[in-house]
Amino acid sequence: MSRKKILPFIIIIFTIIFLLHIPAGHAQIYWWPLPPYNTLWPLWSPALSPLNAAGIPVPIVNSLTPQTVLPVQPGLTWDPDLDYPWLLYNTPAGMAFYDPFFGIDLWPPDYLNILGIPLPISLPNTWTDLNPTSTSWLSAFVPVANNAYYAAFPIYAPLATPASILGIPALIPKLIP
Repeated sequence: MSRKKILPFIIIIFTIIFLLHIPAGHAQIYWWPLPPYNTLWPLWSPALSPLNAAGIPVPIVNSLTPQTVLPVQPGLTWDPDLDYPWLLYNTPAGMAFYDPFFGIDLWPPDYLNILGIPLPISLPNTWTDLNPTSTSWLSAFVPVANNAYYAAFPIYAPLATPASILGIPALIPKLIP
């Protein structure tokens, strides 16, 4: 092969290798595994992961247990075995999550052994391919989750306002995709 034919071939190979390595670090930019369950915390939301002095997002919580205090509600976590994230809320009984298919339930569901010790979620190799949650998903499910949370824990519902009477939730999420 001549040098003129080898150079384009080498460029194509390096381009393919480069494109294959982009997804490998993609979710590590957007998601952070939190112990003890290894659920994924969104680094892309400034309210949940503000930037430090170096401009790197830092999660506002460093572990996620039923007693975790979430300074922003709803919080967001993702079990990579599911196709959608959970929206997390603080409750008097501990943390609760909103699942779009099953509604409000105490968190974590079924991730404790018989002694009550947390069972870690094994993150599959493909977790690094997760993208930020879409704006349309958040727009569709956060208001529904907020209303379900208020129905389950009415003491935390905002005072009746014309907006809440019309069904528009008064809790504005601070999740920004």
